Amino acid sequence: DKALLERRSDLSVHSLKDMPMEVPEELPIVAFSKREDPRDVLVLPEGADNLDLSKPIGCSSQRRILQLQQMYPEATFKSIRGNVLTRLNKLDGGEYSGLILAAAGLKRLGLENRIYRYFEPDEIIPAAGQGILAIQTRAGEYADLLARLNSPDGALCAKTERQLASLLGGDCSAPVGCHAQLHGTDMTLYGFSGIGGVPRYGSVQGNRNDADLLVQQLASKLTITE
Repeated sequence: DKALLERRSDLSVHSLKDMPMEVPEELPIVAFSKREDPRDVLVLPEGADNLDLSKPIGCSSQRRILQLQQMYPEATFKSIRGNVLTRLNKLDGGEYSGLILAAAGLKRLGLENRIYRYFEPDEIIPAAGQGILAIQTRAGEYADLLARLNSPDGALCAKTERQLASLLGGDCSAPVGCHAQLHGTDMTLYGFSGIGGVPRYGSVQGNRNDADLLVQQLASKLTITE
């Protein structure tokens, strides 16, 4: 952001799922990529053919952990940091039984062969914007270029998911999952909230032109009311 404001750079490209829900008005997100695979995946140590639950699963995301506990109640989890290659080195070094990562990152790095299992979006609901790249620049600049780079479907899903995440009270590190799937003129919107430590799931379906209404309907299902 500082580089953009000081005009040392013109565009910033981000993984949308890692961006704050609120961005500065002077540095808007102005284009969204076509979506890469949005799923979370399980990666095993090299040479392993099953998940050894005597060791912890490497995962630092509460969104993922709360959902995985429903699928693997006997599993333990241990935080892991670093870029993808650093995490893979720790996994292959014997510290963990497996890792939970985003499919998109592995595919973009040419490491799709390390994926042992894909979790479908209705099994583990992804983070808002997962698999989408976001382009940020100074307000009012590069409109023609960014219109050509923007994916209308990617933009619709991104904005819908981020709107739902904001209503659920989730920033990019909160235990909140939001995922929109498009089927022609229809949209299925999945939501997960682990805020307060209680997992809650929901989904709604309707016309893609009614995305705002779908967000409101699903948020009301997932929000804790006193």
